[in-house]
Order: sequence, then C-alpha cells, then structure tokens
Amino acid sequence: MKHLSILTLTVILSSVTMQSFAQQNDFINDYLERLENSRKYLILVAENMPEEQYNFKASPESMSFAENLMHIAWAMDWHCQTLLGDRKARNWETDTELKVANKSKQEMLAAVNKTFDETIKFIRRFNTNKFNDRLDYLGLNRTKRQIFLLLADHITHHRGQMLVYMRLNGIKPPRYVLYQ
Repeated sequence: MKHLSILTLTVILSSVTMQSFAQQNDFINDYLERLENSRKYLILVAENMPEEQYNFKASPESMSFAENLMHIAWAMDWHCQTLLGDRKARNWETDTELKVANKSKQEMLAAVNKTFDETIKFIRRFNTNKFNDRLDYLGLNRTKRQIFLLLADHITHHRGQMLVYMRLNGIKPPRYVLYQ
C-alpha cells in the first residue's frame, strides 16, 4: 500500500510538472510568434518612411523617427541580454552599434533585424523555470515573465510613435497586421 501511495503521488506530481512545463513552452512559442510578427511590421513601417524624414521629431524634446527605431533595438538588447541574461549593459552614452550615429536607413534596418535575431535566439534558449524569478526593473520588483511582457509593450509603444510621425509627414502607414 505504501508503494502504491508513493507511485500515485509521483504520477500526480509529474503530471503537474509536465503541464506547467508545457504551458511555459506555449508562452514562449506564442511570444516568439508575436515577436516575429512585430519585427515584420516594424521593418515595414521603417521601410515606408523616406530616409530624408528619419530625423523628424514631433517636438524638440522627442526622439526622432530614427532614434525611436534604434531605441527599440537597444531596449530589446538590454531587456534580454542584460536584464534577463548575464551580459553587462551597453553604455547608452558611448555605444554606437544600437544608436543612430550617422547610420543610413539600411544600416539601421540591418541593426534592428540583427537585434531581433539575437533576441529571438535568447528567448528560444531561455530557462522557463526562471519565469517567476524576481528582479529590479528600474526600481520596481518584477518577475522575468513580466519583463517579457514589458518588452513587447515597449516595442509597441515606440512603433506607435513612429506611426504618428509618418502621419505628421503626410505618409499613410502600412496597414496594421493583427497579432503584433
């Protein structure tokens, strides 16, 4: 009887663990699909803005269209490689790889695509057992799962600013694609 109880408990615990693991993998798979769609739409937005308008700002204190684009890449790198990963943060003041820094439109698009590739690679390897680990997020206590969600919101926020910049320049943005 004792062995049957142990076996039953083992089966129940294994089932719960496997279900939790499957749910975490589903989250990662859903997130990666969303991130790939987000990339496609962001690149489409960036391609449709004429390069001569990349320096446009809605107001003097705003980031330019180009700065918003590169800021998205910088934030993806920081969220994944530094905050969720273990790499030292890039210095925003001195880093030129993920800043406008006299880059052409094509160079910026290549840098953004490369950062998406690195982010996706990082997320595919992410240990989902760490989803509930907590960390300091700019003074707020957040789980690593929340960081994934915050990153998606951040991309959408700055892409939305870029869409407004297109409208302010009389350019019709590309049609929104669902599930971004």
